[in-house]
Amino acid sequence: MALRYYFDLMSQPSRAVYIFLKQNNIPFDPKPVALRKGEHFTEEFKKLNPFSRVPFIDDNGFILTESVAILRYLSQKYNVPEHWYPRSDVKKQARVDQYLNWQHLNLRLNAAMTFQHLLLIPRMRNQPVDQKKVERFKLGLAESLMYMETYFLKDQMFLCGDDISVADILGACELMQLNAVMEEKLYESNPVLDAWMKRVKARLCSNFDEAHEITYRTLHPSLALEAAISNLFIALDKNKQGEDSLLLLMWNGDRE
Repeated sequence: MALRYYFDLMSQPSRAVYIFLKQNNIPFDPKPVALRKGEHFTEEFKKLNPFSRVPFIDDNGFILTESVAILRYLSQKYNVPEHWYPRSDVKKQARVDQYLNWQHLNLRLNAAMTFQHLLLIPRMRNQPVDQKKVERFKLGLAESLMYMETYFLKDQMFLCGDDISVADILGACELMQLNAVMEEKLYESNPVLDAWMKRVKARLCSNFDEAHEITYRTLHPSLALEAAISNLFIALDKNKQGEDSLLLLMWNGDRE
């Protein structure tokens, strides 16, 4: 039985795992989940994943959630090239693990919350943008970007060395959501980060573009999300979920 992959490309970690699967020619049975329709709250879904989150995989009955755990598992099971997730060099592996652990409460948190407070939360609550909260997360994002430049990249080509790794896929996917709220200048204005992002896109080619089609769809990418946001209210009513709980599930994906 082929590996089953449950995902929604509106979710950053879902995009990262999707790109990794495609880039390494790992055969899988795609199982798209429409978070905007509340499909992750169905009983059928919860039987497989009681956390009601994406992404997750079903490898012949072995269920695994959380994007970082999935990427590590796939790297080892399918023996992908070492640069993605080093296995023979413990120090190189530790460098990748360092970024994977760091990003959760730094780049991932601040980029996601900048996006949510500029677009998702105001639309769902029919309220103006809370500029104080936006600035709070932008400050956190600026600090995260500084560390990406001065600590992780320094004088090397990619976040964890001179070749691309799963860390670069995750980092690039997090930053791309800023494009959906017209805030890509936050990283494009930094020559080091802008050059790194271009290198990542060049290495991932069409797989990166396919996964991020939602952000390329219009000149103002957030317009492509309008229908999805309006459908959230249907999911809220149908599944009797509080809006705050659903907010964190929608474009954040897994809990990491």
